[in-house]
Amino acid sequence: MKKLIASLILKIVGWKIVLDGPKENLNRCILVTVPHTHNSEYILGNLAFMVLDKPLKIIIKDTHTKAWYGGLVKSIGGIGVNRSQKNDLVQFVVDEFKKQDFALVITPEGTRSYVEKWRKGFYFMAKEAQVPICLAMGDYKRKIMILAKTITVEEINSLTYEEILDIIRAYIVERDVQPAVKENWNINFT
Repeated sequence: MKKLIASLILKIVGWKIVLDGPKENLNRCILVTVPHTHNSEYILGNLAFMVLDKPLKIIIKDTHTKAWYGGLVKSIGGIGVNRSQKNDLVQFVVDEFKKQDFALVITPEGTRSYVEKWRKGFYFMAKEAQVPICLAMGDYKRKIMILAKTITVEEINSLTYEEILDIIRAYIVERDVQPAVKENWNINFT
């Protein structure tokens, strides 16, 4: 039922899913979602994963999973983390991947605002958990969600962080992805 409703919503709003790799790549990965400039990206991405019938998770402040609406947050993939305490988030993610398969949404920009540098956590999570990095991009010009371009575990283990960033940047440029809020996007991230 979720799949049908999600398909209908995407059709009504005019968005399409474009797979740039086997959809099985989305079963177990760090899902690097870029550009991250607007809240609607998560909603569209979640709908896409419902259509594809793939497990999706996102790390969120535990105040959202403990609130009265926490059941809803958990049902759409929220994993609560107490951010007031020092946490080893990389190890937390590794432990979660030991329990189950899922795609973990990570926005390396860390905010919807313009940033110069990406946070490196996605790289360390993928490397330590030995899971691939898959790219998820919302192109607001063409109203398409591009999913499943994969950087393999072998590539993660053999390339530097900077080389992986170069692969991601080249892919974004090649696909000419247009963000929701252009002034919040920095294609020259480091």
